[in-house]
Amino acid sequence: MELITKHEENASGRDFFVGDIHGQYGLLMQAMARIEFDTSRDRLFSVGDLADRGKASFECLSLAFAPWFYGVRGNHEMLAHAALNEGSGRAWDLWQINGGSWVYLHNVHEVRALLDGALAHLPYARMVEVDGKHIGGVHADPPQNWESLAREDPSADRHALVWGRTRISEMDRTPIAGIDAVVVGHTIVEQPTTLGNVLYIDTGACHSGWLTLIEAREVLAR
Repeated sequence: MELITKHEENASGRDFFVGDIHGQYGLLMQAMARIEFDTSRDRLFSVGDLADRGKASFECLSLAFAPWFYGVRGNHEMLAHAALNEGSGRAWDLWQINGGSWVYLHNVHEVRALLDGALAHLPYARMVEVDGKHIGGVHADPPQNWESLAREDPSADRHALVWGRTRISEMDRTPIAGIDAVVVGHTIVEQPTTLGNVLYIDTGACHSGWLTLIEAREVLAR
């Protein structure tokens, strides 16, 4: 899977970022309706964790194939992938402990096929141009210098991109070099939180019912 996907300016519509959806398909549709999201012109960038914990995880994973939806892979996609493909009882148990019980609502072979197909559309990182500036998106910890991703450095720490919490655990406000702003999820915050030029937008939709959806220009203005 490619490390990063880059997107040029959206000349015809708006760009938005959305936090961890976690199977809350209805909440996403409501949020999109409130902003009058136009699927023919607007783009939605997800910071990962489409699935698990919510019963509509199958529908949320299917979003990866929508032409207006651009996600990155989260740790829950990787948990599910390990459980469904490695044949390990431990991997399966770990997935179930972390919200994978929705799989029992579907045919497990169909879920595996859907997830494998979705992962092909979910790189580790994305970068989008907005008003001549650049916003990055990863699920968890971005690198200290974004250029390591922009030049697709093979030594980039993929595990940190999907699982890391070092930056927020240390409340590190050091700006990420080589990028104007980065949007991430993974760690639940009571409200969108900025550390340096990194914006955390996982507001715990599966627990709080609050799914954060923010326009890209607002990210740059924070």
